[in-house]
Amino acid sequence: MSWQNRSVDDLDLLTTIFWSAGASRHALAERLDYSKSKANAMVAALLDEGLLDEVGLQDSSGGRRAETLQLSASLGVLLGVDLGATSMQLAILKPDLTVLARHTEAVDVRQGPGVVLARMRVLMRELLARCGLAARQVISIGIGVPGPVDFDRGQLVNPPLMPDWGGFSIRDYLREDYAAPVFVDNDVNLMALGELWRLQRSLQNFLVIKIGTGIGCGIVCHGQVYRGANGSAGDVGHICVDRSGPLCHCGNRGCVEAMAGAQAISRMAVEAATAGRSPLLAERLKAQGTLSAEDVAQASRAGDVEANAIIQRAGNLVGEMLASVVNFFNPSNVFIAGRIASMGPLFLASVRQSVYQRSLALSTRQLEIQYIPLADDAGLVGAGVLAMQESLKAAGVLR
Repeated sequence: MSWQNRSVDDLDLLTTIFWSAGASRHALAERLDYSKSKANAMVAALLDEGLLDEVGLQDSSGGRRAETLQLSASLGVLLGVDLGATSMQLAILKPDLTVLARHTEAVDVRQGPGVVLARMRVLMRELLARCGLAARQVISIGIGVPGPVDFDRGQLVNPPLMPDWGGFSIRDYLREDYAAPVFVDNDVNLMALGELWRLQRSLQNFLVIKIGTGIGCGIVCHGQVYRGANGSAGDVGHICVDRSGPLCHCGNRGCVEAMAGAQAISRMAVEAATAGRSPLLAERLKAQGTLSAEDVAQASRAGDVEANAIIQRAGNLVGEMLASVVNFFNPSNVFIAGRIASMGPLFLASVRQSVYQRSLALSTRQLEIQYIPLADDAGLVGAGVLAMQESLKAAGVLR
């Protein structure tokens, strides 16, 4: 069973079902502007071929309850990977993005592609074995990485956080184990894709800001992820917020990433602890030898004044950067993701205050800024969306 060599109408219907997270025959006919008889006939044929499953009745709207249609689980599975600078998440997903198995562990991408990808390959095999699956049952693989990506080639391009990864073909490396196509994109683009899927494309223009070791932005414009001419769109972490600020790993000074990212927050916490401004952070530093952004968040929740000041400063700087982006792009929504989301409401309030103060009134009139609802799953969901969406697109091209 495959969607290869399908008609354009078949692929449109399969794609619509995927992006609807399940749909009825009536809803498909309306969304695709098909007659009811055409939609019913197409669905019947695809059910017979095993490409679709009926998975239960929808809530009644006054008449007969409609069957929900989803891509068939018998098609195979997707492999999704969300690779960050310091952690790696993997999951096996059904075509409807239900997670069958998952694994998360710490990783250091500075070790290079040889070490990290060898471990990724082992974990993929272990997850498949856990589910009783073979490599041949993998439909497609989606991978997010923390750096600019040449999307067509599936390669990182001069990634500042990932020395030795530039030009390395992840796609060719995994081809040794899998016949399935491999798609690679920037990690925050995958978060944007995941949010677009969750919303069933109901929002057309929004941003996802990921704040962790680095700071990046996923841009959804007219319902599509915008990657730019060379894959570097959304690299907002290197927008300057203080010309006399600290040196960034990119070689410039005062980048928002160097002043408000996870490492910057850790640095501010150590400074506060060693200067005696925060007994609570000093106690943690003595016990652990270092401080993380999570330590600052915990100290803030315990009422530590200095921790609150660090969080507010970081939020204000992110908001200052974001105000320029909001003025330029005029999104309807901004979703904040990444490790800094654990900072809680104080960080979010500081970002909002800075954005609303510095942006034009017209740009913020209906703007909503919030933490991303998918939270830690955003990257994995996005990896699954990338794998499924691009496979369906490729089927249309191969036709």
